[in-house]
Amino acid sequence: MDHQGVVHRSAASTPSGSGDKEKITYSDMDLEQSHVRGIETSAETALHRGLKARHITMIAIGGAIGTGLIIGTGKALAQAGPGSIFISYSIVGFVVYLVMAALGEMAAWLPMSAGFTGYASRFCDPSLGFALGWTYWIKYIIVTPNQLTAAALVISYWLPRERVNPGVWIAIFLVAIITINYFGIRFFGEFEFWLSSFKVVVIVGVILLSLVIACGGADGDPKGFRYWRDPGAFAPYIEKDNKSWGQFLGFWSTMVTATFAYLGTELVGVTVGEAQNPRKTIPRAIRLTFYRIVFFYCISILLIGMCVPYNSDQLAFANKSSGNANASPFVVAIKLANIPVLDHILNACILLFVFSAANSDLYIASRTLYGLSSDGAAPSIFRKTNANGVPLYSLLTSAAFGLLAFLNVSDNSKDVFTYFVNLTTIFGLMTWISILVTHIYFIRARRAQNLTNDMMPYTAPLGIWGSYGALTMCCIIALTKNFDVFTGNWNDKYKTFITGYLGIPIYLVLIFGHKLWTKSRGIRAHECDFYTGKDIIDREEEEFLAAKAAERAAKPEKASAAFYRRFVSWLF
Repeated sequence: MDHQGVVHRSAASTPSGSGDKEKITYSDMDLEQSHVRGIETSAETALHRGLKARHITMIAIGGAIGTGLIIGTGKALAQAGPGSIFISYSIVGFVVYLVMAALGEMAAWLPMSAGFTGYASRFCDPSLGFALGWTYWIKYIIVTPNQLTAAALVISYWLPRERVNPGVWIAIFLVAIITINYFGIRFFGEFEFWLSSFKVVVIVGVILLSLVIACGGADGDPKGFRYWRDPGAFAPYIEKDNKSWGQFLGFWSTMVTATFAYLGTELVGVTVGEAQNPRKTIPRAIRLTFYRIVFFYCISILLIGMCVPYNSDQLAFANKSSGNANASPFVVAIKLANIPVLDHILNACILLFVFSAANSDLYIASRTLYGLSSDGAAPSIFRKTNANGVPLYSLLTSAAFGLLAFLNVSDNSKDVFTYFVNLTTIFGLMTWISILVTHIYFIRARRAQNLTNDMMPYTAPLGIWGSYGALTMCCIIALTKNFDVFTGNWNDKYKTFITGYLGIPIYLVLIFGHKLWTKSRGIRAHECDFYTGKDIIDREEEEFLAAKAAERAAKPEKASAAFYRRFVSWLF
């Protein structure tokens, strides 16, 4: 292994073995001259730590709340029934929490500029980090133009494409998200904080509206759990004759839907290189993710199942609509309750949801390419930053792929782009699998080197067994996500099979191709490097905490701020 140009661990950086973290000291040797793989310290390549605690927590929940909840639940409800989607979204929500907790344990110990790509390379296998980083970047350079297209579709609710070409809106939104990302992490963080706060307000409003409709406050007809009895809580899918088997297939199809609705929550792992005091803010954001998933997803899913029967004609029409308000089951509930105007308001909210998603997707794409460069898996030019701490070359390269959105303006190329989207969605699930595998290796190495739980800033609540359980579930979902292609006419479905599963062999080819090319090998538990570069993070943390202590001494916390921090900050 080549150790040239790396901050080497000195004798002072080795734990004493007593388990007392106060006795661990770290060397600052060669901080100014050396480059630590995955951690940038040079002024020309370093990111700025401009994301405050409130930014991190809101970005985390903003990544979890999107069109998958507002729109995607309609198809799942019609396909499987209210009981199935409530159970599946609850189960997958818990899996998401385990993935986030696994990521949080590694991020709290060593917040790396390279994000989870760096953790995979450092704690598990460089080839895994290589495959993870590149497929994650590919996913987001495809998803970003897809979100821009979705924004144009939402506007078509008011202005059909016959009146205004969708390319106009795509161009406007593309310029807007590039501008927001260009002005630096502080501006981006503040912008996303308010957009995510608005998302929370909308979801809370939708939950309250659904509760009012279910209780009869809108039309005088208290529905309660009527639709859970007739037509029922579980709808048969594919196998209509064998009702029990069909109901299970319906339930399992929503497990896949729920998984892809939650994809994006891991983006908090991309922000660790730009977070202030990440050892405190990242674990806090992850802990709050669990409560927010229960509140936003599980409760809203339960209530929409009380307001709309799965066999509703309007719900069937909604599932044939494009990605605007017509496709939302919540709009169906509004129409069934005969409430005017609200569908237009919700469509405007969906537009902001999609715009926020496109904005954060471009951010993720640029920082992923930056992280690959920092980890040595991409050209070094992509880790150069400007005066605002923005990796400009990574941003511009990622933004250039946003032009793919114009493919959707032409009907001839729309199908090709749809295949690209289907191909890359599996990469999101492979990301979760890679994070969980890395965490399992991380814990094994931690135990081999006598790093006890009390020495860690944060530990995953269920430890290695939680990661094993979540990994098993993710692998099963990845292998069965398009199980319905094996039923019906194969000639109509083989394209879906190819695009649905091709991502898995691509991922494996990247891993083993990198191994063959670089002759790399997996990281053994006793060789895993927990300390190189950690002294840099420790020093930054001490300086930040000292500055905050001085600030509090000069300006004590107001009663309103204390109230917000204790009782409201979990929601906003």
